[in-house]
Amino acid sequence: MSGTGRNSEAGFESKGLMKMLKENYKSGFVTLIGRPNVGKSTLMNHLIGQKIAITSNKPQTTRNRIQTVYTSEEGQIVFVDTPGIHKAKNKLGNYMVKVAQNTINEVDVVLWLVEPTTFIGAGERHIIEQLKKTKTPVILVINKIDTVKKEEILLFIDAYRKELDFAEIVPVSALKGDNTQELIECIMKYLPYGPAFYDEDTVTDQPERQIVAELIREKALRCLEDEIPHGIAVTIERMKYRKNAGRKKLVDIEATIICERESHKGIIIGKQGTMLKQIGSKARPEIEEMLECQVNLQLWVKVRKDWRDSDLYMKNFGYNPKDSE
Repeated sequence: MSGTGRNSEAGFESKGLMKMLKENYKSGFVTLIGRPNVGKSTLMNHLIGQKIAITSNKPQTTRNRIQTVYTSEEGQIVFVDTPGIHKAKNKLGNYMVKVAQNTINEVDVVLWLVEPTTFIGAGERHIIEQLKKTKTPVILVINKIDTVKKEEILLFIDAYRKELDFAEIVPVSALKGDNTQELIECIMKYLPYGPAFYDEDTVTDQPERQIVAELIREKALRCLEDEIPHGIAVTIERMKYRKNAGRKKLVDIEATIICERESHKGIIIGKQGTMLKQIGSKARPEIEEMLECQVNLQLWVKVRKDWRDSDLYMKNFGYNPKDSE
């Protein structure tokens, strides 16, 4: 994954960047932080106009730092979606929290997403203490305003304004896209002048394999019972394009869903394989749309007991503990 420093050379070799070297052009890195399930990935996907980060109604859906790119005539924003800041219960949880916290001081702007409420709980106060230590401009984003009355929004703004000196406070609905363009304009105000980091056609720095694995994990999260999802990971064992598949491109993908217990394996497979087929049938169309070709998807299930507390397994499944140092 590319670094988030301004000296990053990612994308500079592309010819498409030449026309983005004009004066007054802005570019920078913006992180999205907040408690789990507050809508960070939904907002980022909406802002860039494409689904890259997976979403679900379960907390801790995002596990890694994900970079996506928004490019316009005014500037380029590299969004860094991070795992939700929460109380960790295992090594994977510690990894996720450190990734989120470390990113705050590496970017040009911090977007802090919160729920529309006047109650500021212990989780929010922990984040406030983290933000008080940074000199990075913080934009408070009050998400999910489509779920409350308009006249209540001023009360939410007033409650948070007393807690921290925010650069801006922007109420939005990530789901419906309300005020998202205003948010882009606010972000641009705080970015430094400079050339783009990525070609104008770049949407993410994530490898195709990783996006495919995450799409499969998202469908598993949505299909399975509550006690299983935190304990699953997805690895891509094989991803190969067929050479002579006729006019349409075809890619063979073999993926493994990792779980922690034998009892979970049976639930993931389902009676006569029904659950595994359901996960595959839901994942396939989105993978095909992303890859722009037909997909032959085969899913397997393996048990790796307590993998979330194993440095070796975490690294094998794409969560390198060194990334959180």
